[in-house]
Amino acid sequence: MIGPLIEKHLTPKDEFIFGFADLRGLLHPKFSKYPFGISIGKKLDDNILDNLIDGPTLEYYKHYNNINKFLADLTQRIQIDLRNNNINSIAIKPTISLGSSDYSKYLKHLTYDISHKMVATRAGLGWIGKTDLLISKKFGPRLRLVTILLDRDLGTTAVPIDKSNCGKCNICVEKCPAQAANGMLWNIKVHRDQFFNAFKCREKCGELAKQKLNVDERICGLCVSVCPIGK
Repeated sequence: MIGPLIEKHLTPKDEFIFGFADLRGLLHPKFSKYPFGISIGKKLDDNILDNLIDGPTLEYYKHYNNINKFLADLTQRIQIDLRNNNINSIAIKPTISLGSSDYSKYLKHLTYDISHKMVATRAGLGWIGKTDLLISKKFGPRLRLVTILLDRDLGTTAVPIDKSNCGKCNICVEKCPAQAANGMLWNIKVHRDQFFNAFKCREKCGELAKQKLNVDERICGLCVSVCPIGK
């Protein structure tokens, strides 16, 4: 029942992936009443990504923000259907905006109370790459994620992915303008900070956004563009 309920909102179908995750013991205590989740990924535009040569373009910046808004609106529509089926849920927005109440907290560690990428790995959609991207089996890193937490197990949770499938590929590591990654492979016992310096990435993204777009944002996209998976 729940699969078709979600799928009817995901059109065109070939631009989306989704899965169900068992998140018990993995979430911040404030989400304790919602220990299961849905991870949804929306494909990014290949033509826009293929034009990223040495930093973000205005086209990519607009596309990135439009996809985030689209996913936020999508979750609201799905939540209405869930509520009509007596399923309680919480939607986690694709990104925290500058100036929001959670943003100053985020800046201390560059982590959120819930990770869309973690939920996606628990939903069997992909693994974490060497530059801390979700590498989906279908689209590679060429997607944006959103999460809906649920108050019950709907009997459809996926087999989680616990380790990287990047192997010896180091293209994203070599192309990263911030040199933020060391090439170490991710698994569920490896903390992000062991293989990726999010602060170096954020600083360089800010420099590139100012240089290329003249905006006070943190955006790059090069590691998304060069990954051979999903091209």
